[in-house]
Amino acid sequence: MVHQQFELVPTLTVAENVGLGLKPKREPFLDLDIVTKRTIEIAKEYGLQVNPEAMVSQLSVGERQRVEIVKALYREPDALILDEPTSVLTPQEVEGLFHFMRSMAAEGRAVVVITHKLPEVMAVSDRVTVLRHGEVVARLMTKDTDSSDLAEKMVGREIPHPTGTLEGRPTGKAALEIRQVSALNDKGVLALDNISLTLQAGEILGIAGVAGNGQTELAEVLTGMRKVTGGKVLLQGSDTTNASPREMIRRGVGQIPEDRVGSGLVLDMSIAENLILEVRTDPRFERRYLLDGEQVRQNAKRLVEEYSISCGGVDAPARTLSGGNMQKLILAKVLSRSPKVLIAAQPTSGLDVGATEFISEKLREQRRLGVGILLISSDLNEIMSMSDRIACIFEGRIMGTLPAGKAELKEIGLMMGGVAKS
Repeated sequence: MVHQQFELVPTLTVAENVGLGLKPKREPFLDLDIVTKRTIEIAKEYGLQVNPEAMVSQLSVGERQRVEIVKALYREPDALILDEPTSVLTPQEVEGLFHFMRSMAAEGRAVVVITHKLPEVMAVSDRVTVLRHGEVVARLMTKDTDSSDLAEKMVGREIPHPTGTLEGRPTGKAALEIRQVSALNDKGVLALDNISLTLQAGEILGIAGVAGNGQTELAEVLTGMRKVTGGKVLLQGSDTTNASPREMIRRGVGQIPEDRVGSGLVLDMSIAENLILEVRTDPRFERRYLLDGEQVRQNAKRLVEEYSISCGGVDAPARTLSGGNMQKLILAKVLSRSPKVLIAAQPTSGLDVGATEFISEKLREQRRLGVGILLISSDLNEIMSMSDRIACIFEGRIMGTLPAGKAELKEIGLMMGGVAKS
């Protein structure tokens, strides 16, 4: 099984994770050279870029997902269960994985894909089972249905189709400026190479790129979680280069992190406690230098209702929520303090149709309110439908920026692969 929440050991290398649990011929010693060689072969065969010698702790979410898939393929399974396997993969990587699924089926092996991406369901499956609130609502042959029909069955109502146009327009005022910024990754290697971008107030600027090309480091630089080695970051004209995360929050920067479990929430804390993590010193929630529990709970009840968070009460631990409700909780936590700039990394990754629609509309609403939004996503359909402009990143460099209305998938794909805009 390839789990949606990764089952990797961060302190081990990719090859060590792939070989973990296998019975080597030289037991108790692991044949790491053999594992490394076969890992490279599988990665090449299916177009999944992984470095067997890299530490998992230093990988982006997209790279970790590739490792999980390679780990499963290494075992040559007779039956394979994939839970949201393509949520942060590129179209080319998805097609390579689909090729493997079809090959498995042709050989008489079984593949179960748990996914909310309906075009992928239509492209790769023979049969479809639709679940809603834990119950089976339909069992269909794929050839007898379509994406619209499945979407309605999933959420119990008709889903409006996005028009691809956004209401209003950017103000022209710079909410965020990145001037010739460079930064290192956790390995001490250059991850951002002299990047310059301007995000306007009331604009969604999409960042398109293959996972592991500097997107994670860019988000961390802009939220104060990573120091730059060169260049400047300006927030509404004020120099915030290398400011602390606390200072960036105070100045109005909000973040939807790509790893909602590892970075977005404290899972053992209650829903109410998570909602005040960034504003816990706010006078509204303090009484004689201690948290006012009743005010914290009332705040949570209001936000749970406003953001339609399905939960067992505001005192329930955050870990009891589904992925979609975790993302709504993060959104409520961030937007309730009215940010001026929002860094949204993979905001709808792994979410169902209804949750994706909700998150997307909330982002559009923030845009209408004049918030500048940097949208980092590996989903090109999301980038193209949500953005005003699209910037493509490759190996830490911006290869070009295009108006979303004039952008073509082929041109974006070339820039994501390292071909600069002509």
